[in-house]
Amino acid sequence: MKFQPVILLLFLSSFSISASNIYVAPNGDDTNNGSINKPLETIKKAQDIAKQGDTVFIRGGRYIMRENQIAKYYRIWAYVTELHKNGINYYAYKDEQPIFDFSNIKVPKKRIIAFYIKGENIHIKGIDITGVQATIKVGNSQSECIKIEGGNNITIETVNMYDNMAIGVYITKGKDNLILNCDAYRNYDHLNRNGYGGNADGFGVHVKNGDTGNVLRGCRAWLNSDDGFDTISSGEPVLIDNCWAFYNGFSSDDGTLENVTSRGDGNGFKIGGYGKDRSDFNEIMFKYAPIPRNTIKFSIAAGNKQSGFYANHHLEGNNWINNSAYANKRNYNMLNCKALNPQEYGVDIPGKDHHLVNNLGLSADTEELSNIDKDNCILRNNYFDLSVTVDANDFISLNVNELILPRKKDGSLPDINFLKLKSSSDLIDVGYDIGFPFNGKAPDLGAFESKN
Repeated sequence: MKFQPVILLLFLSSFSISASNIYVAPNGDDTNNGSINKPLETIKKAQDIAKQGDTVFIRGGRYIMRENQIAKYYRIWAYVTELHKNGINYYAYKDEQPIFDFSNIKVPKKRIIAFYIKGENIHIKGIDITGVQATIKVGNSQSECIKIEGGNNITIETVNMYDNMAIGVYITKGKDNLILNCDAYRNYDHLNRNGYGGNADGFGVHVKNGDTGNVLRGCRAWLNSDDGFDTISSGEPVLIDNCWAFYNGFSSDDGTLENVTSRGDGNGFKIGGYGKDRSDFNEIMFKYAPIPRNTIKFSIAAGNKQSGFYANHHLEGNNWINNSAYANKRNYNMLNCKALNPQEYGVDIPGKDHHLVNNLGLSADTEELSNIDKDNCILRNNYFDLSVTVDANDFISLNVNELILPRKKDGSLPDINFLKLKSSSDLIDVGYDIGFPFNGKAPDLGAFESKN
């Protein structure tokens, strides 16, 4: 039977009307019906009654999470809120700010996972996550604010994760997931590595073969005690686009970038690597080969304890396009492993097969560009292979504090002058055209295109 146009229109209208809104509030009660006047208390209960296509609106205020709200215990993990139903939106209500505080959840010897996502087509937008605890005092104490493990087509948008003893967003399984305009900052696990905080990255993507299409866009990571962005064991390419990583590898008692204490690894973008020091070579071989080629573009790394842009013993090359690095220990570090076989895996060599195009850097503590085999890479119009001079006079501003300015109302990154080129700079119009929009006769170097 073919639907006539009027019948089809009525059918689609009835389908869209069937979607419902459910409300959650800090003063809600899970015995309520979930209406705006009788909201529920927990997202867990909202998910119980929601169906595909529904939206759970989360009212503003502080949600003090309790141990009796933990959805599931599994081996060493405690999943506080588990999202397993497909096709549900979880949105902050209008301009209100929901804050989920996990400070009181301190289950001994468990990794605390604040939000555990196994469903598909889920959209979380506009919430804050803070106070996620770590309790394992011996070994790996890793907790996570958001863990995606099996979910596909997940969008995490304008979510702030701060003052946790945990990683911000951690993806281990799932494809076509988008992390959009999120901030992860001041996360420090003081139980790990004798207080160095080695397991508190801002964002981590560590998926296996087949989990393609994972993207981080418009995200910021700063003052995380380990790394900003980490793809150490991702078996498929990850795209990092227009993201900022700064002052990672430090903690700060007052939250500023001026008074910091050295902590964990401290790379801005740690891309690839497969866990060089892992002993089980066969596991790496079967789960991660063939080697993915990650892309990092139009991004900023500034003031990180170690490398700004780091290949991290990767086994092949990555794409590094129109990035800007400032005052990292090493601005660009392309270190590779030799090959994926038992004899040569773990043997470091200068980076090969990397594509570096239109990158810009200034004021590295030790090296602007390190650990690279230039003859076996594609280098096009970067500041280190052009006849240009880079100094402070090229830039409108070198004030790193601009990086923590508030986001725009739509959640996008703030407009800043940091590392933007002056109109008099000889770094304008000297880039290589690889298909991205630009002004003038050629692209500029770095993450920002001048207006000319």
